[in-house]
Amino acid sequence: MNPNIPQTGQTRIVIVGAGFGGLRLARMLADRREFQVVLVNRTNYHEFQPLYYQVATAGLEANSILFPLRAVFGGCKNVHIRVTTVTQIRPADKEIDTELGPIAYDYLVMATGADTNFFGQQNIIEKALPMKSVSEAIALRNRILQNFEDALSVETDDERDGLMDVVVVGGGPTGVELCGTLAEMKRTVLPSDYPELDFEMMQIFLIESGGELLGPMSENSHKKSEEYLRELGVDVRLNTRVKDFDGRTVYMNDGTSLRTNNLIWAAGVKATPLAGLPPEVMGRGGRVLVNRYSQVEGFTDIFALGDVALMAEGEAWPNGHPQIAQPAIQQGKHLGKNLMRLAKNKPLEPFTYKDLGTMATIGRGLAVVDLPFLKFSGVLAWLTWLMVHLMAIVGVKNRLLILINWMWNYLTYDNSLRLIIRQKLPAGNFSNMQERVADTLVVNKQS
Repeated sequence: MNPNIPQTGQTRIVIVGAGFGGLRLARMLADRREFQVVLVNRTNYHEFQPLYYQVATAGLEANSILFPLRAVFGGCKNVHIRVTTVTQIRPADKEIDTELGPIAYDYLVMATGADTNFFGQQNIIEKALPMKSVSEAIALRNRILQNFEDALSVETDDERDGLMDVVVVGGGPTGVELCGTLAEMKRTVLPSDYPELDFEMMQIFLIESGGELLGPMSENSHKKSEEYLRELGVDVRLNTRVKDFDGRTVYMNDGTSLRTNNLIWAAGVKATPLAGLPPEVMGRGGRVLVNRYSQVEGFTDIFALGDVALMAEGEAWPNGHPQIAQPAIQQGKHLGKNLMRLAKNKPLEPFTYKDLGTMATIGRGLAVVDLPFLKFSGVLAWLTWLMVHLMAIVGVKNRLLILINWMWNYLTYDNSLRLIIRQKLPAGNFSNMQERVADTLVVNKQS
């Protein structure tokens, strides 16, 4: 196969990754005639990661938080999209190798993001449920709903507890938001769906190795998020670390254990840089060391953005920026301006991160917001969270779909997307084997 990128004489900028940073950069350069933009991504859509948990808990359709890349760049003749996987960089040849074949570049931008960090715990890698992609969010939704179906038919309380109880590891925004939503489902939606099950017996645990939830946020957010979760019935355990999981029991470092088939891992992330870079440019957490211009150390033609980049910025951010959307978006916009400056032989300008604040929602009318000038919680924080996330979604149609879903859920307490959807592949011995593997991955029932 061949990527078939036309030779036009324009400066070719290859962007690997269509997350917040990569997409922002590509959109800035899309109408610049001096550039040929090649956007390489493993899927043909952009994913809005902050709302994965709502897909996992049947609050939103998956397509509400996805946007087709070709719809973003329709009519942009200098933008070429290739859906493939990059296997390595070859800096000496100014090429990247992909599953479609090699692609040459004048400038290369890595915006490959981050993936779940299991900290090398093999049992947890094999048996826990991550949530760092929309496919993993759908698999988690399938698993949770299938468990309730199975709980109707088991014969012992132990089997029923294993199916219904949920342990979430990680007290960051993902873990907090997921636990809050599950707790609300337990109180409002699931009892009407499954009247034969006693949801008073369902337990939701949040395990955090640190001393507070939402660690990077303010003291007010730490206290309020824990208070809200406990009011919703979540068992919050701080200063506790999960050391093992065998598929039926979660073991903690304090000697305690919890019976569950469902361990949801939201405890950390690790960068996913491209292979082929020298080891000396790799920093903590697999992030790539970059200067204030987003250039990878030792290179002038390779850049990195967002979660995969480690940019020290004076005393404010000596260990790099947080691995959230805003640094990636701002770096993408800044790099776009700098590439335009390079095209005009002007000097590059250093990046300065503008902290716009952090927020997390815990449940209906419950959220915490830290702005640079104000910190607040409760209903106003919840409304702020809704507005900010709604406006950040790509596409007017997606915003409208999400707004309708949110309004319907708020008024009726009815998440109408509680569907178990499994992959169906063509018949045949090999295909049947694939189907069994796919179903195992999606449903992942524990015996």
